[in-house]
Amino acid sequence: MIEIRWHGRGGQGAKTASLLLADAAFNTGKFIQGFPEYGPERMGAPMTAYNRISETEIRIHSNVYEPDYVVVVDDSLIGAVDLLKGLKEGGAVLVNTAENIEKIREKLGNFKGRVYTIDASKISNECLKANYPNTSLLAAIVNITKIMNKEDLLENMLESFKHKFSRKPEVIEPNMQAIKRAYDEVIGG
Repeated sequence: MIEIRWHGRGGQGAKTASLLLADAAFNTGKFIQGFPEYGPERMGAPMTAYNRISETEIRIHSNVYEPDYVVVVDDSLIGAVDLLKGLKEGGAVLVNTAENIEKIREKLGNFKGRVYTIDASKISNECLKANYPNTSLLAAIVNITKIMNKEDLLENMLESFKHKFSRKPEVIEPNMQAIKRAYDEVIGG
Protein backbone atom coordinates (compact mmCIF):
# COMPACT_ATOMS: atom_id res chain seq x y z
CA MET A 1 0.00 0.00 0.00
CA ILE A 2 1.19 3.50 -0.84
CA GLU A 3 0.17 6.32 1.50
CA ILE A 4 0.41 9.96 0.45
CA ARG A 5 -0.14 13.10 2.49
CA TRP A 6 -0.81 16.36 0.64
CA HIS A 7 -0.03 19.73 2.26
CA GLY A 8 -1.48 22.87 0.75
CA ARG A 9 -3.50 25.92 1.56
CA GLY A 10 -7.27 26.09 1.30
CA GLY A 11 -8.24 26.79 -2.31
CA GLN A 12 -5.03 25.48 -3.92
CA GLY A 13 -6.50 22.15 -4.98
CA ALA A 14 -4.81 19.59 -2.69
CA LYS A 15 -8.21 18.04 -1.94
CA THR A 16 -9.12 17.94 -5.64
CA ALA A 17 -5.75 16.42 -6.56
CA SER A 18 -6.11 13.67 -3.95
CA LEU A 19 -9.59 12.85 -5.23
CA LEU A 20 -8.51 12.87 -8.90
CA LEU A 21 -5.57 10.59 -8.06
CA ALA A 22 -7.91 8.22 -6.22
CA ASP A 23 -10.29 8.10 -9.20
CA ALA A 24 -7.49 7.46 -11.68
CA ALA A 25 -5.97 4.69 -9.53
CA PHE A 26 -9.41 3.12 -9.05
CA ASN A 27 -9.88 3.05 -12.82
CA THR A 28 -6.70 0.98 -13.12
CA GLY A 29 -8.11 -1.65 -10.75
CA LYS A 30 -6.56 -0.50 -7.50
CA PHE A 31 -8.20 -0.12 -4.10
CA ILE A 32 -8.17 3.53 -3.11
CA GLN A 33 -8.90 6.18 -0.55
CA GLY A 34 -8.73 9.91 -1.20
CA PHE A 35 -9.97 12.40 1.38
CA PRO A 36 -9.25 15.77 2.98
CA GLU A 37 -8.84 16.48 6.67
CA TYR A 38 -11.59 18.85 7.57
CA GLY A 39 -11.24 21.41 10.30
CA PRO A 40 -11.47 25.16 10.42
CA GLU A 41 -9.95 25.48 6.95
CA ARG A 42 -10.51 28.66 5.08
CA MET A 43 -9.07 30.08 1.91
CA GLY A 44 -5.31 30.29 2.34
CA ALA A 45 -5.09 28.36 5.62
CA PRO A 46 -2.89 25.24 5.78
CA MET A 47 -4.79 22.01 5.10
CA THR A 48 -4.07 18.36 4.41
CA ALA A 49 -5.50 15.68 2.16
CA TYR A 50 -4.64 12.00 1.91
CA ASN A 51 -4.43 9.02 -0.42
CA ARG A 52 -4.09 5.31 0.13
CA ILE A 53 -3.59 3.17 -2.96
CA SER A 54 -3.24 -0.59 -2.82
CA GLU A 55 -3.45 -3.79 -4.86
CA THR A 56 -5.51 -5.31 -2.01
CA GLU A 57 -8.49 -4.15 0.03
CA ILE A 58 -7.76 -1.25 2.38
CA ARG A 59 -9.09 -1.79 5.89
CA ILE A 60 -7.60 1.29 7.53
CA HIS A 61 -9.99 4.20 8.03
CA SER A 62 -8.00 7.06 9.52
CA ASN A 63 -5.78 9.92 8.47
CA VAL A 64 -2.37 8.99 7.09
CA TYR A 65 0.09 9.31 9.96
CA GLU A 66 3.11 7.59 8.40
CA PRO A 67 3.10 8.50 4.70
CA ASP A 68 5.39 7.05 2.09
CA TYR A 69 5.20 10.34 0.19
CA VAL A 70 4.50 13.95 1.12
CA VAL A 71 3.35 16.39 -1.55
CA VAL A 72 3.81 20.10 -0.78
CA VAL A 73 1.54 22.24 -2.94
CA ASP A 74 2.87 25.54 -1.53
CA ASP A 75 6.54 25.81 -0.55
CA SER A 76 5.71 28.64 1.89
CA LEU A 77 4.50 25.83 4.18
CA ILE A 78 8.10 24.69 4.69
CA GLY A 79 8.93 25.74 8.24
CA ALA A 80 5.31 26.66 8.99
CA VAL A 81 4.02 23.06 9.13
CA ASP A 82 5.83 19.86 10.18
CA LEU A 83 5.81 18.41 6.69
CA LEU A 84 8.09 15.49 7.52
CA LYS A 85 6.13 14.32 10.58
CA GLY A 86 5.74 10.53 10.42
CA LEU A 87 7.34 10.23 6.97
CA LYS A 88 8.48 6.62 6.62
CA GLU A 89 12.16 5.84 6.36
CA GLY A 90 12.88 5.71 2.66
CA GLY A 91 9.96 8.06 2.02
CA ALA A 92 10.08 11.01 -0.33
CA VAL A 93 8.96 14.63 -0.49
CA LEU A 94 7.65 16.36 -3.63
CA VAL A 95 7.64 20.16 -3.49
CA ASN A 96 6.09 22.68 -5.86
CA THR A 97 8.89 25.22 -6.09
CA ALA A 98 11.16 27.13 -8.43
CA GLU A 99 14.10 26.53 -6.05
CA ASN A 100 16.65 23.77 -6.54
CA ILE A 101 16.61 20.51 -4.61
CA GLU A 102 19.57 21.37 -2.38
CA LYS A 103 17.91 24.61 -1.23
CA ILE A 104 14.68 22.71 -0.46
CA ARG A 105 16.62 19.96 1.34
CA GLU A 106 18.28 22.67 3.46
CA LYS A 107 14.91 24.30 4.24
CA LEU A 108 13.65 20.86 5.30
CA GLY A 109 16.35 20.73 7.99
CA ASN A 110 18.90 18.97 5.76
CA PHE A 111 16.48 16.11 5.16
CA LYS A 112 18.48 13.06 4.05
CA GLY A 113 15.66 11.29 2.17
CA ARG A 114 14.55 11.62 -1.41
CA VAL A 115 13.47 15.10 -2.49
CA TYR A 116 11.72 15.87 -5.76
CA THR A 117 10.83 19.29 -7.10
CA ILE A 118 8.70 20.62 -9.88
CA ASP A 119 7.70 24.17 -10.71
CA ALA A 120 4.03 23.20 -10.95
CA SER A 121 2.96 26.83 -10.59
CA LYS A 122 5.03 27.81 -13.63
CA ILE A 123 3.61 24.92 -15.67
CA SER A 124 0.10 25.86 -14.61
CA ASN A 125 0.58 29.53 -15.43
CA GLU A 126 2.01 28.67 -18.85
CA CYS A 127 -0.60 26.04 -19.75
CA LEU A 128 -3.72 27.26 -17.91
CA LYS A 129 -2.93 30.97 -17.63
CA ALA A 130 -3.67 30.65 -13.88
CA ASN A 131 -1.97 29.19 -10.81
CA TYR A 132 -3.62 25.79 -10.34
CA PRO A 133 -0.61 23.58 -9.54
CA ASN A 134 -2.61 20.58 -8.33
CA THR A 135 -2.96 18.65 -11.60
CA SER A 136 0.75 19.12 -12.33
CA LEU A 137 1.62 17.78 -8.88
CA LEU A 138 -0.72 14.85 -9.42
CA ALA A 139 1.19 13.92 -12.59
CA ALA A 140 4.53 14.31 -10.83
CA ILE A 141 3.55 12.07 -7.90
CA VAL A 142 2.27 9.41 -10.32
CA ASN A 143 5.64 9.46 -12.07
CA ILE A 144 7.52 9.21 -8.76
CA THR A 145 5.37 6.43 -7.26
CA LYS A 146 4.71 4.49 -10.48
CA ILE A 147 1.11 3.99 -9.26
CA MET A 148 0.24 3.71 -12.93
CA ASN A 149 2.01 4.27 -16.23
CA LYS A 150 1.87 7.55 -18.12
CA GLU A 151 -0.59 6.27 -20.73
CA ASP A 152 -3.08 5.13 -18.05
CA LEU A 153 -2.72 8.46 -16.28
CA LEU A 154 -3.39 10.43 -19.46
CA GLU A 155 -6.35 8.27 -20.45
CA ASN A 156 -7.93 8.46 -16.99
CA MET A 157 -7.38 12.19 -16.59
CA LEU A 158 -8.84 12.92 -20.03
CA GLU A 159 -12.01 11.01 -19.12
CA SER A 160 -12.17 12.71 -15.74
CA PHE A 161 -11.74 16.16 -17.27
CA LYS A 162 -14.39 15.48 -19.92
CA HIS A 163 -16.84 14.84 -17.08
CA LYS A 164 -15.60 17.53 -14.69
CA PHE A 165 -15.35 20.24 -17.36
CA SER A 166 -18.31 19.27 -19.52
CA ARG A 167 -19.49 22.89 -19.44
CA LYS A 168 -16.00 24.29 -20.01
CA PRO A 169 -14.43 21.97 -22.60
CA GLU A 170 -11.90 24.64 -23.55
CA VAL A 171 -9.95 23.94 -20.32
CA ILE A 172 -9.50 20.21 -21.01
CA GLU A 173 -6.58 20.47 -23.43
CA PRO A 174 -4.60 23.01 -21.33
CA ASN A 175 -5.00 20.73 -18.28
CA MET A 176 -3.82 17.75 -20.31
CA GLN A 177 -0.79 19.76 -21.49
CA ALA A 178 0.04 20.57 -17.85
CA ILE A 179 -0.17 16.90 -16.89
CA LYS A 180 2.06 15.78 -19.78
CA ARG A 181 4.68 18.41 -18.98
CA ALA A 182 4.66 17.80 -15.24
CA TYR A 183 5.03 14.05 -15.64
CA ASP A 184 8.20 14.66 -17.64
CA GLU A 185 9.61 17.67 -15.77
CA VAL A 186 9.73 16.41 -12.18
CA ILE A 187 13.32 16.49 -10.88
CA GLY A 188 15.02 14.55 -8.10
CA GLY A 189 15.31 11.22 -6.48
